[in-house]
Amino acid sequence: MATLFDPLDLGSLSLPNRVLMAPLTRMRATPPGDVPNELMRDYYVQRASAGLLISEGTQVSPEGKGYMDTPGIHSPEQVAGWRTVTDAVHDAGGRIAAQLWHTGRVSHESLHDGELPVSASAVPYRNRTTVRGEDGSPTRVDCPTPRALGLDELPRVVDDYRRATVNAREAGFDMAEIHAAHGYLLHQFLSPDSNHRDDEYGGSLESRARLLLEVVDATVDAWSADRVGVRISPIGRFNGLEDPDGATTGLYVARALAERGIAFLHLSEPDWAGGPVLDDDFRKALREAFPGVIVGAGSYDASKAERLLEAGLIDAAAFGRTFIANPDLPARLRDGLPLNEPDASTFYGGGAEGYTDYPAYSEDPEDS
Repeated sequence: MATLFDPLDLGSLSLPNRVLMAPLTRMRATPPGDVPNELMRDYYVQRASAGLLISEGTQVSPEGKGYMDTPGIHSPEQVAGWRTVTDAVHDAGGRIAAQLWHTGRVSHESLHDGELPVSASAVPYRNRTTVRGEDGSPTRVDCPTPRALGLDELPRVVDDYRRATVNAREAGFDMAEIHAAHGYLLHQFLSPDSNHRDDEYGGSLESRARLLLEVVDATVDAWSADRVGVRISPIGRFNGLEDPDGATTGLYVARALAERGIAFLHLSEPDWAGGPVLDDDFRKALREAFPGVIVGAGSYDASKAERLLEAGLIDAAAFGRTFIANPDLPARLRDGLPLNEPDASTFYGGGAEGYTDYPAYSEDPEDS
């Protein structure tokens, strides 16, 4: 039976372990232009011992931006910035995937020159996002009611993902992960809670899943299936969105992705955001629907990961907040070493504090 520290074939990659770093929004890109910088390079390099680093959500277009100082992958400057990150990660022996992201309605007009964010439908909802306040610091604001994307705009959205995939290859990433979770644009199309359309992208489950699958096909076409993963969160409430029949939605999507032979399916579980603990019945159904590599994430610790690995319900585990505070997390888990506690007040925005200043175990003065 597999353990966290066994190697794993993930699409075209061979991973040295199954301790992945989950995508983590940290809001440290350089404005204007949302360009990856040297501080971000250092952050990823510190964590290069992960089996695979999955980058923070990376905007596929200016329209896809939902938070201040989050990086994009749609301009030459952003591609060049990411190239410094990926080159350094590879020099450190690591592997890194770009998470391709369109936030949809989880945004604010101040991020779009006064224009409304977009979504599947113009449905009011309750959620907040983070913009730059008058003093320059992160400030939480209410998201407005979005405008619905026109039918004629959807091919352009798909092409944004295609171009972002090409840019990810040029930037030196090893893979691309499509973010279809957590109430962002592709999830907004999947759920009838946010998708009230009466055209071919709304109504039935097959129609609501159309945009996601078109995006997957475009991404695969721009690279290859063994270089593409997809993240979903079918159960639970995220960013003001809940799918009332999320289990059925998730399993439908999983079967469609299995048919496309993608490298991995990344399941974000609801308990990390205060939701219920996922039961193993759904995990078993997901395994049946998607026989390829499944990455589990959501309030994971080593014991939870090992139990699900031994049961064959996941093939790898992605750790989020634990990786923030422990850049050498694989070694700490392997050797049973104590873990640093993350400082939540430094999660979003700022500089090196709470970002690149967490010590590896051998660097901790208390342990020397």
